[in-house]
This record gives sequence, structure tokens and C-alpha cells, in this order.
Amino acid sequence: MQLKYPKTEKKAVVESYFGTEVTDNYRWLEDDRSTDTKNWVEEQNKVTFNFLDTIPYRTQLKNRLTRLWNYEKISAPKTEGAFTYYYKNDGLQNQYVLYRKNKLGEEEVFLDPNTFSEEGTTSLDAISFSKDGSLLAYSISEGGSDWRTILVMDVLTKKLIGEPIVDVKFSGISWKGNEGFYYSSYEKPKGSELSAKTNEHKLYYHVLNSPQKNDTLIFGAEQKRRYVGGYVTEDAQYLILSAATSTSGNELYLQDLSEPDSPLVCLVSNFESDSAVIKNIGSTLYIVTNLGAPNKKIVTVNAKNPQVENWKDLIPETKNVLSTSTAGNFIFAHYMVDAISKVLQYSYEGKLIREVNLPGIGSISGFHGKKEDTEVYFTFTNYNTPATTYLYNLSEGTANLYWKPEIDFNPENYESKQ
Repeated sequence: MQLKYPKTEKKAVVESYFGTEVTDNYRWLEDDRSTDTKNWVEEQNKVTFNFLDTIPYRTQLKNRLTRLWNYEKISAPKTEGAFTYYYKNDGLQNQYVLYRKNKLGEEEVFLDPNTFSEEGTTSLDAISFSKDGSLLAYSISEGGSDWRTILVMDVLTKKLIGEPIVDVKFSGISWKGNEGFYYSSYEKPKGSELSAKTNEHKLYYHVLNSPQKNDTLIFGAEQKRRYVGGYVTEDAQYLILSAATSTSGNELYLQDLSEPDSPLVCLVSNFESDSAVIKNIGSTLYIVTNLGAPNKKIVTVNAKNPQVENWKDLIPETKNVLSTSTAGNFIFAHYMVDAISKVLQYSYEGKLIREVNLPGIGSISGFHGKKEDTEVYFTFTNYNTPATTYLYNLSEGTANLYWKPEIDFNPENYESKQ
């Protein structure tokens, strides 16, 4: 088939970078709101779909994939307050629905993003429960935009509280008790929200039921950073703040929330490594870092003197890249060894408790829990096992099947090995 692509006009824009002139012929396409860009996209789409519509077996492929994917799927649950929450898709829903069960095991739809807008173009993004689970802050995206709106809900009545927090971008949500939460954003740019430049990220603290204009600026007034994020430790003792100028390397700061007006203390003062606090027990901080360890390691330090020179190795670097989670009184070290998951369970003293016995050769996610948890969920999948959820006993090291999907497929007819 002979494809005739529409002509793309060149409109030269010349700029000097460190003494070298660089020509950009297609800068005009970055204006996503211009008539010229809109017309160009429409002409390109005509070429694309005129070709796709000629493929004789396209409908067969779509029908086959539709049948294969039309089965119920759920995420690993987590308990917040009096309820257990999890995402579920009954088969081919555009967006996963947030469900919950009470102590009696009675199930109900909690948040259904498929109903947020008539067109189905509003999606559910981050969710964050307050410490006691009575409040939920969640962010939504409209039309695929990176800009978010944060809403707060009373989980018992499902009624919204206060006014929405608007113009939020690249942000988590982290509660400080039930009083309020931290979030990040940029100044809303003039022009297109999809393509206009945003490069000075800021961290704010919002007090519940107060106007957004009164939110406290925590970081970013004088420090120009492209990405800033903050989160509160599980015991609400510390605010941890990360600041970066690119997607690799971050500064790390700490604020003691138990002391009024305490300053931000800098742990890492450059952008040459990636570090994050994953846990604290009292004043002892547990930090995962690639500082001097490209595959990452876990170190400890006292929050009173948290600078790099005081860090002590707890779980050393290995030849495999480390990712971490915590649950109960344990740290879980996740590795991919020859493309297969391996999970080691450690005490907070750095003692290896056991290698977790997984259901087979495959990939896992999960092992995230609270300090008081005695059990934790994880999800396992491989070539002949769709995503299946297990409940892991932290002290005994045993995993029992919690949920598996019912599908038109017999995994016993296949074998996965390496």
C-alpha cells in the first residue's frame, strides 16, 4: 500500500546553546492550541486510520483480546481504619473501581472513577488516608492532564469536606494526623497547561477546612527545584522532604514535627545520589540510598545528627538492584535476579530472617504494611499465572492464597521455567 503522508512545514527557529547555533524546524508543533497544529494532527490521523481500516484480521484480533481480558481483576488490599480497601475491575472497565469491605466482609463500591464524568475522561490518581482512616484525600485528573484537583472525603458518610485544592501537579498527598496534609505544585503557567513550562516546584501544607490561599509554603520560596515532594513518617514524628533538579539525584531534608517551628535539616546537600527515608523507629532513620552503592543499600542514622558522614550500613549493596518495603517489624528487600523476583525479610537490626518462599518463578509486588500488622498482602504473576493475591504471615513466613481470578484458561497446560 502506498502511503502519502501530509507535508509537514518547516519554520526554522534558531537558538544558541553554549555558543552553538541549533535549528529547530518544528517548534511550531509545540503549540498544542494552534489551528496549524490541530490541522496537522487531523491530517496525520487520516493517513493512520485509512491504513488500519484495511487490515482484514483487525476485528478478529480485537475480539480475541477482548475475550481474553474480560475477567475480574483486583489489587492487593490494604486496611485503613475500620475498612479494607482494594481496586477491582470486573473485566473491561476503562478504570479500576475502589472497593471496600467492613469487618463483616460486606463489600461496597467506595469510589468509581468511571462515573466522575459523562465522557469517562476524569481519572482517579493518588489516594491518601489519614492516620485513623476516617478521612481520605484523593486527586483527580481531567482529560489526561498532569494538573490535578485534590478532594477530601469523610469515609463514613462519603461526603466531601471543605473546598477542592486546585492546580496541583506532580504531587503526592501526605497527612499530618487529621489536621491537614502536604502536597506539591507549580505556579499555574500562562497559555497551554499541556505545554507551557513549569520548573519551580513547591511544597505546601493545607489545613483542613481552610482556604487554599492560606496554605503554608514549606519549601520552594527561595530554592528553585524542578521536583519537590514531602511525606510524613508513619508515627507522625518527622516530615521528610526530597528536592531535585532532574529525574535523577535529590537533596534530602528532615523536619521534626514534634517541636513547633523546628527547622528543615539537610541530610544530603547535592544531587549526586538518590536517597529516601523508608522508616523510622524513634529517632533512628532507615534510608535507602545509592550513595556509594549504585545498586542501592539501606543505612541508618540518628535524626539528631542525620548528615551523610554519620550514616551506617545496615543492609549492604549486592550485585542486584534493591527496592524496599516495610511491614510489621520487618524490612523487605526486593531484588530482580535474572528477571525473577527475590524477596529477603530482615529485622530492623539488619538480621536476615528468611528468603520469602514465593509461589513460583515470576514477579511479585506488595509487602507494604503498617507497624502493627501481623500479615501483609502480595501479588504474584508469571507466564502461566495471572495476577494472584496471597496473604503472608510475617512471623511464620507462610503465604496462603487470598484471591485468584476465574479465567477461561488452564494454567496446568503450561509450564514456566528458567
